Amino acid sequence: MTNPSIPTPKPYILDIAPYVPGVAKAADGRALTKLSANENPLGCSEAALAAMMQSRAAARYPDPDSIALRSALGELHGIDPARIVCGTGSDELLNLAAQAFAGVGDEVLMPQFSFAVYPIAARRVGAVPVEAKAKDFGADVDALLAAVTPATRIVFIANPNNPTGTWLPHSEIMRLHAGLPGDVLLVLDQAYAEYLDDEGAPGLALASEAENVLVTRTFSKIYGLASARVGWATGAPHLVDALNRIRGPFNVTGAAQAGALAALGDQDFVRRSREANARVRADFVARLEGLGNRGVSVVPSEANFVLVRFGDQPTAERVRDAIADAGYAVRHLPGQGLGEALRITIGSAEDMAAVGDAIESAITG
Repeated sequence: MTNPSIPTPKPYILDIAPYVPGVAKAADGRALTKLSANENPLGCSEAALAAMMQSRAAARYPDPDSIALRSALGELHGIDPARIVCGTGSDELLNLAAQAFAGVGDEVLMPQFSFAVYPIAARRVGAVPVEAKAKDFGADVDALLAAVTPATRIVFIANPNNPTGTWLPHSEIMRLHAGLPGDVLLVLDQAYAEYLDDEGAPGLALASEAENVLVTRTFSKIYGLASARVGWATGAPHLVDALNRIRGPFNVTGAAQAGALAALGDQDFVRRSREANARVRADFVARLEGLGNRGVSVVPSEANFVLVRFGDQPTAERVRDAIADAGYAVRHLPGQGLGEALRITIGSAEDMAAVGDAIESAITG
């Protein structure tokens, strides 16, 4: 029961389960190597690091419109910079999309096993998050379209998907878009797009043509700038205008803008990160597939992590603890209906060999 003598949050705020970040310590307080937050094991571009270190205008407000960064993004991706808005990570932009286009009583649709921020973004504006049943741990276009109602205002879909790593081909994205009412906003969260060979370019093309598609990207993943908190979104001018009206006026710091700008100029680092991830991920998955007769399975992934499934939740917890004993933190996801699974970021080859040893020992010992 609420206390009438103190400020009381809106009831839909109290319905929010706070976001839980990936752990970095063991239960006994030991520091662990983080394979729980999908960070880039190669770090970031040396050019990006140098640019952030050289940004000394701490007493001055940053460029409120991230003009140089938007110009560079536009040049790299063939987008009019006026159709780009930058944010404090893509998380801010996802939340702004919900704030601008949904409200109390509206519905925000997403696939089962989606990014945990989506239901939070919906609930913080009083909207109702609605899940459409997944297919093979990924988005099912038919289930999503069947779940659309007159109250649906937004559809969130991550492609590649977090936390499962699944990916919908462009033909399926187009089919989803074609089946949505024109007044429903389709948000394509492409945080992991750079890990694809085509970098998710068709999604950007759709955002350049459609009136109801917003694509979000981030510098936190392949660019290795998670601490800088830089994201960006692109879509029709009226969508970008709506987000610009409600974002923070100086939402991306000067150092972050400098680092992101330098990172864009080092596409060799992006290429090396993509190639290393694909190589190490393939070796790790092949090793785990060798434990298939022990109840271990891996959901096919196009991202920098894999979702590893075990027979049941107690087994997943035992394996998680064994991995922690070996010095690594991974992500257990019972709150997202994946209690029998662990999401494991792809680290260095040495990291994945050690994690593989821990899993094999826990399963076969």
